Amino acid sequence: MKKELVAAREPKSPISELFRTLRTNIQFMNTKGELKSLLITSTSPSEGKSWVSSNLATTFAQAGKKVILVDCDMRKGRLFSIFGTAPVPGLSNYLSGINSQGEKGDTDILTYVSKTEVENLYLLPAGNVPPNPSELLVSEKMTETMKKLESLCDIVIYDGTPTNLVTDALIISRNVDSTIIVCAYKQTKIEELEKVKRDILNVGGKIAGVVVNKMPIAQKEYYSSYYYGQSSRNTKKKKSNVDFAARIKPTTRPKPED
Repeated sequence: MKKELVAAREPKSPISELFRTLRTNIQFMNTKGELKSLLITSTSPSEGKSWVSSNLATTFAQAGKKVILVDCDMRKGRLFSIFGTAPVPGLSNYLSGINSQGEKGDTDILTYVSKTEVENLYLLPAGNVPPNPSELLVSEKMTETMKKLESLCDIVIYDGTPTNLVTDALIISRNVDSTIIVCAYKQTKIEELEKVKRDILNVGGKIAGVVVNKMPIAQKEYYSSYYYGQSSRNTKKKKSNVDFAARIKPTTRPKPED
């Protein structure tokens, strides 16, 4: 388990508290029924999408929910490295029917799901890199797989691809209850974020809100926010590590289209 999994390694930290707040916001926003599936996507690479999906999935598991985290980035999936599980076999192997040795694969989806060190949290890695990821995701078997996974747990969280690069995440967004878009402070362009929003809505997807990642904040403000009070740590006016001390903006309902 890497240090990226803050919610598991430091459950009492301010960052973990922010992820719990995000979890609560998402649950309250799903007014039509129980939230069973959630997609995490971003506009471009390196905005922290996998970091957010991993920690968010952890907080759901810590709340007693049985969670399956699915790595849908069959081109550059890395969730296996965050949780320290085997990279193959995975989603691509199940959908293609070919195991990691190039032979006929198992037909039971549970064969491809790994237990993580976090209680109640299971991982379905991306698997071997296929020549046709988009075709596998748009297949009828993928739709059936999503329904099957939902029947096996309380919530399924999909870590998708950056939307501006490939259409994989858009395909998934049509079949999940809601979508979270991750963007990076002073890195994501507003026009790219607006395009991602339009694309998801155009295919029939629903958007819960946006997570703003990599936002620098003075350490004193960071530790005094969210009811943590003064910290014994050095609180001089220096910026905290933006990769580790990212700040999360609570999700908001998307404005209706004009």
